[in-house]
Amino acid sequence: MAPGTRSLTLGAHCKRTLFVLPYSHLPMPPPPPDSQAIDPLRSIRVGSGDSGAFLFEFAWEVCNQVGGIYQVIRSKVPFMVDRWGDHYCCVGPWAESKASLEFEESRPGGWIGRALESLRDEGLIVRHGRWLIPGRPRALLIEHWLPGHQLDAVKYGLWEHHGIETPSGDGLIDGVVSFADASRRLLEALCEHHAAQRGGKGNRTLIAHFHEWMGGLAIPMVRKKNLPLATVFTTHATLLGRYMASNENDFYEKLPWVDQAEAAVRYNVRAQHGMERACAHGAHVFTTVSSVTGEECQYLLGRPVDLVTPNALTISSYNMVHEQQRLHGEYKEGIHRFTMGHFFPSYNFDLDKTLYFFTSGRFEPRNKGFDVCLEAMARLNAELKANKSDRKVVFFIVSRQPTRNVNPLAMEKRGVLNELREICQHITQDLGPKLFHRAASGGKLRLDDLVDEYWMLRFRRAQFAMKQHCLPMVVTHMLENDATDPVLNQIRFLGLINRPEDPVKIVYHPDFINPHNRLWGMEYDQFVRGCHLGVFPSSYEPWGYTPLECLAMGVPAVTSDLAGFGRYVQENMPDHADWGLWVLKRRGRGYHDAAADLSRLLLNFCRMDRRDRIAMRNQVDRKSWDFDWSKLGLAYHRAHDLAVERMWIEMPHPLDLDIGIKATGNAGVPLVMPDEISDARSSDDM
Repeated sequence: MAPGTRSLTLGAHCKRTLFVLPYSHLPMPPPPPDSQAIDPLRSIRVGSGDSGAFLFEFAWEVCNQVGGIYQVIRSKVPFMVDRWGDHYCCVGPWAESKASLEFEESRPGGWIGRALESLRDEGLIVRHGRWLIPGRPRALLIEHWLPGHQLDAVKYGLWEHHGIETPSGDGLIDGVVSFADASRRLLEALCEHHAAQRGGKGNRTLIAHFHEWMGGLAIPMVRKKNLPLATVFTTHATLLGRYMASNENDFYEKLPWVDQAEAAVRYNVRAQHGMERACAHGAHVFTTVSSVTGEECQYLLGRPVDLVTPNALTISSYNMVHEQQRLHGEYKEGIHRFTMGHFFPSYNFDLDKTLYFFTSGRFEPRNKGFDVCLEAMARLNAELKANKSDRKVVFFIVSRQPTRNVNPLAMEKRGVLNELREICQHITQDLGPKLFHRAASGGKLRLDDLVDEYWMLRFRRAQFAMKQHCLPMVVTHMLENDATDPVLNQIRFLGLINRPEDPVKIVYHPDFINPHNRLWGMEYDQFVRGCHLGVFPSSYEPWGYTPLECLAMGVPAVTSDLAGFGRYVQENMPDHADWGLWVLKRRGRGYHDAAADLSRLLLNFCRMDRRDRIAMRNQVDRKSWDFDWSKLGLAYHRAHDLAVERMWIEMPHPLDLDIGIKATGNAGVPLVMPDEISDARSSDDM
């Protein structure tokens, strides 16, 4: 083996090796001391407006919402466009049904247009246009699907060159493989035509940033081709880690001793795991979203991360400034209406003394901490009873599970409630003028004789129709697997069945909340604003947007030290509990200990009065700006800096080129060549 190189096994059972320069000795770009610090990439002119550099960001969820990566990419776009302008382009798969809603196709010009035209001549169609989201970035959507024999040839290449096995008949894996091959072809064409545009100079200032194994499988392919571009790979969670955490206790304590190859076979993710390892080892720079996930990467993927690139939000899209408190009250009324339709047919309670807590996320009850939430609610129920508190808590679990329909009884009572509301509106509208005339003529305040008998009869009938002689339902929908649903079974086991004497009420809502939901008629964001507290004590969460979304909307929240977001807050904001974000200790703590800690936290929150809760929401609102992309997104800039630096260092004879070198410790950072600068943003580039 040549001196100064390292051998990397790419697949989980790989027979091939890749020789790359050791990166561990390279200096890490220091984070800027504050948000006003000089942008390091601007100093080397790679991302500046007058540079010929381009950033292409690849993700399976560009114009194709599937899961959480869509939210990350979408919310980050304005921040990236602010730096790169039209030199930033998102790349994803063409999915016509979704792209038709948020993609506006246009004809490209310049070297990108020539590259796409050459690909079209070869039979690969890449659509160019704008992604219709804030920032309106350029987007390339690839029609990547291959016929069977061509797909088999690509799969054979993955095994031959990278040791990655890919099973046949798996639609997702087939799509990922074909997208990777199409991405490789796209990047080859872009590199070729970008070099031609620059007269052979500046062809190494293309950066390709890949997200997740589904979007990043092109990395080993482009590295084998030795394409002149810098590569960054970001994993938002390891696939194997997610499976293991869902099924094994004390996952992080066992992590250093895990046999990753054996575990991948045991959980039947051998191919996906091999792809993920290849992406991690092949990229110039490897990042993940939190230090928690960084531990997984080190032990499961076999490479420590170079940087943590935390997720963030464009807070200005959520923050309503002085309207936050008013909107909380307005949307809380909407939750009150749901509560009246759900509980009041059986019994009533004082809504002014009722708090609304919620948890939400994909249906991974253990990973998301639904189990700990319910155990804590059972303990809180007992504590409030013992203290003879007049406080009531309604706890919502919002997730997605297969259902047959909304429970007919829930729909019936909601319909009767709506009718009762209309009747009351008619009565009050008719009553106003009559009452005014009586008052003006000196009459006494009597109302019964002012109400028409017709509306009085309808009022009594609607009241009678509202009543039911059973307990309020725990679940709002008819589940397809009622007998085996783990959340519903735990609710039954704990006896949280919404008895009148129980201060804690449970509403399990196995569908997402949106305006088309007949029980709600409101957006999910509006539901969140109307609640008092978000509860997310995850046992596995690479980042966790749900508590961050709560903060952005001025709602206090609970997260855990096993969530990436919770770990970030714990490491950087020691006073978090003072202003409305609690980090529940779950690492090294047993299930019942964590539930007891959570119940004490919730009990203390229940003891707060309205004035204290308003003050806390104001503090949360102010602190939420610390999680804006303008602050946390700088880590992405540093990742791109480092990728460019390593690409140039990896070149065979960098000093033979007409470039300048800026010393940075043990390595050099190249300046983009002067003749790249002047017309980089000319129309020929677009």
